[in-house]
Amino acid sequence: MRIELVNRLLGALLPCCPTAALLASCARVQVPPGGPPDRVAPVLTAIFPDSQLVLPDLDRDVVFQFSEVVSEGGNPNFGLGTGDLEKLILLSPSDFVPRVHWRRNRISVSPREGWRPGLVYRVELLPGVMDLSNNRTADRTVVTFTTGPPLPGGVLRGMVVSWSNRRPVPGGLVEAVLLPDSLSYRTVADSAGRFELGPIPRGEYLVYGVIDQNRDSRHGQREEFDSVRVAAGRDSVGEIWAHRHDSTAARIAITEVRDSLTVGLTFSLTLNPYQRVPADSVRVLLLPDSVPVPILAVLPQAEFDSMFRARVAVYTTPAGRARADSARAAAAARARADSIRADSVARARRAAEIRIPGAERRLAATPDTAGRGPLLTKPALFEKLFIRLGEPLRPGGRYAVVVFGVETLSRVSGSSRAGFAGPAAPRTDTSSVRARPDTGRFR
Repeated sequence: MRIELVNRLLGALLPCCPTAALLASCARVQVPPGGPPDRVAPVLTAIFPDSQLVLPDLDRDVVFQFSEVVSEGGNPNFGLGTGDLEKLILLSPSDFVPRVHWRRNRISVSPREGWRPGLVYRVELLPGVMDLSNNRTADRTVVTFTTGPPLPGGVLRGMVVSWSNRRPVPGGLVEAVLLPDSLSYRTVADSAGRFELGPIPRGEYLVYGVIDQNRDSRHGQREEFDSVRVAAGRDSVGEIWAHRHDSTAARIAITEVRDSLTVGLTFSLTLNPYQRVPADSVRVLLLPDSVPVPILAVLPQAEFDSMFRARVAVYTTPAGRARADSARAAAAARARADSIRADSVARARRAAEIRIPGAERRLAATPDTAGRGPLLTKPALFEKLFIRLGEPLRPGGRYAVVVFGVETLSRVSGSSRAGFAGPAAPRTDTSSVRARPDTGRFR
């Protein structure tokens, strides 16, 4: 009754009051006051057209119909890909943002260039559709149909991983380009970084995994990505390790002297973790005569820490030697405890096999690190290299370092040069060698 009364009042005021007309045009659909709170997300009740159909003469939009009025969102859908509903629609294959229209309890979708004949279309509605009480849907819906060719049956499965932290990427964008037609099909990875793209046409694909930072379901130029080529007939993509791609070579950004035998180099870009820079690819020169300093090794930080820094700390300080002794004692105690535990477990298993003949021993399953820790399929990334010298640096000396052939993660190699100063010269305390005043006096 209250809503009908408001509508009657607005209808009476519209012919004579332009302000009332403006208010009516700006009115937004909201939940009527009163009644129990709505805590149920909208339910998808109908889809047009049905999935897995051949529609050669399609001239209508794809429609998703819900059980209640859904929200249009705060950002309008102007075809820029920034609208709230536009971000929830993935239409493939198409290089343009689709037309998305809101009609109370329906969302209609169509390609901006129109339905093209002879293609396999895939329309995916992502989770996140809201009702007027801000209840969101949690399921995704996929509609696949064709405008001429036979129904597809291909599926691609894999995972998007960020190489910078070696962890799966929730919501990573996946784009599969069909070769040689260059038709692209897109989807979004789940909360564990895994994806399943299908049904799509069978064939050879170039699959991209993108860290979609702005959530526009488009591959931006500055976004981290990588690609995997999948042969025809395969459905497993594996892990796609997304990383930053650069076309320039790495430069030495920072030089630091760790000690008299170690120089650290920090580069401007991430280096290729599979490359090991040989000692003859680096030159350290004492200026101004450019006298070469012998080099023993060039190592990334992880290898340097394990080989040199811990050893120097142990054998050069009393506290380090004490910690090393205690660590050795603790390690020996743990080894003895592990041996006792292993013997007891082995005896228990033998006893169980005797008691239950034919019983199979349970094997521990390999833990799945997805979502719980870094993946170890590829090495960790780094930007630092440490030069281990064959002779100490001269205190207060000036040096130049030149690195040849160092590769970035994008396999771009180059050379770089920088200068640095040797360790500071120690101060000489002259207080103990001052001449004593002459106190002797002849009388």
